[in-house]
Amino acid sequence: MERPSTTAPHVAIVPTPGMGHLIPLAEFAKRLVLCHSFSVTFVVPNDGSPAKAQRSLLDSLPPSITYVFLPPVCFDDLPAETTRIETIIALTLARSVPSLRDEVRRLKESTRLVALVADLFGTDSFDVAQEFNVSPYIFFPTTAMCLSLIFHLPKLDEEVSCEYRDLPEPLKLPGCIPIHGRDLLDPVQDRRNDAYKWVLHHAKRYRLAEGILVNSFEELEPGPFEYLKREEPGRPPVYPVGPLVNMEQSSKSDGSECLKWLDEQPDGSVLYVSFGSGGTLSFDQIQELALGLEMSEHRFLWVVRTPNDKAANATYFTVYSQNEPFQFLPKGFLERTKGRGLVLPSWAPQAQVLAHRSTGGFLTHCGWNSTLESMVNGVPLITWPLYAEQKMNALMLTQDIKVALRPRADAETGLVGRDEISRVVKGLMEGEEGKKIRNRMKDLKDASAKVLGEDGSSARALSELALKWKAKFVN
Repeated sequence: MERPSTTAPHVAIVPTPGMGHLIPLAEFAKRLVLCHSFSVTFVVPNDGSPAKAQRSLLDSLPPSITYVFLPPVCFDDLPAETTRIETIIALTLARSVPSLRDEVRRLKESTRLVALVADLFGTDSFDVAQEFNVSPYIFFPTTAMCLSLIFHLPKLDEEVSCEYRDLPEPLKLPGCIPIHGRDLLDPVQDRRNDAYKWVLHHAKRYRLAEGILVNSFEELEPGPFEYLKREEPGRPPVYPVGPLVNMEQSSKSDGSECLKWLDEQPDGSVLYVSFGSGGTLSFDQIQELALGLEMSEHRFLWVVRTPNDKAANATYFTVYSQNEPFQFLPKGFLERTKGRGLVLPSWAPQAQVLAHRSTGGFLTHCGWNSTLESMVNGVPLITWPLYAEQKMNALMLTQDIKVALRPRADAETGLVGRDEISRVVKGLMEGEEGKKIRNRMKDLKDASAKVLGEDGSSARALSELALKWKAKFVN
């Protein structure tokens, strides 16, 4: 690994655990280096889990981007049954502060370090930035709507005494469409849990940042950005720099089977079904989804994971055996849908699938990376939120910007039934409503290309920030 440049202005980026956070940060780093001649070091907190995928991604970046993994932190003191993933993420960085301090000291001595950019749960790194007179920034990898909630949360915490999900009326977040408390992000749904306390802790510290970079764009979320960009005492400036999406073709050879299959399908005829790198469904829900896809009579490419009846994001915690990957599907399903459907265990080359001419729709968990990947390819959506901020994303996609359909779950069982799945798939792939959504998504595809092009709003926001950082370097 090359040493960072000692002449270019230098930025330290501190991601929190999870590939979903690292991917947009890597795209941000590439733009800083290739468009604005910065050098970058990723200082990666380590929760002790395998970092092979992280290293592989970081190794693929330009030479001006280097990285270092901090020593792993220990979580032996945490009760496994009640500790949420958000607590682990926040504590990974909080407990890495001493080793982060050593690394920032080294960078300060060996580079022209002008800024430290922390991920959304990384505001504890600001104390280190302040100590070394380095400007602290936040990279917010999801929506402006979600950022509006974060800024509003301390006030909400003071004014509301019950759980937010029990509020009778929808909340009115500044600049956003009304949202029911039950649809707010997962970690704020139980105010007694440490995860909520961590989110609130970071929300209060966001005002310590000198700026916040958001992986979204003004044309996508005009209301939230209008509010966030309004000058308000104590609130840092907000820079929409998205959509930052990894569009590069995967080098994994095991994706070739599904791409060959897609080559053989008619244009816009295939529904891609995937719940991201961490999403799982219950056994009963997988049964209903399979039978609904079959009933729709539409072509589909489905990335299937072993069911889990306890947690929607179970693959964050468990690695499953894939020796018999499809034994939990309905009897005869694979035979009955052969030729019309393709089922893959665990993984597909998503960037290529969404860019493929035969992909006409995406049934998604609404993770923001997946949503943006779909948008830049103009692929309309069926939303199936599972965890994190995905219900908020689904609400925005269906009710605000109207590029998605959302199936309704049964009020008693909580399951989305096969008839409902079939209805929504047909609605997206062949109905009038689907045609409107497809046209709206095409407009957003054009807009997302424009904002990153020369003189586009996101390109201008990043240029403004780069000039600000270079001015510090000169001074």
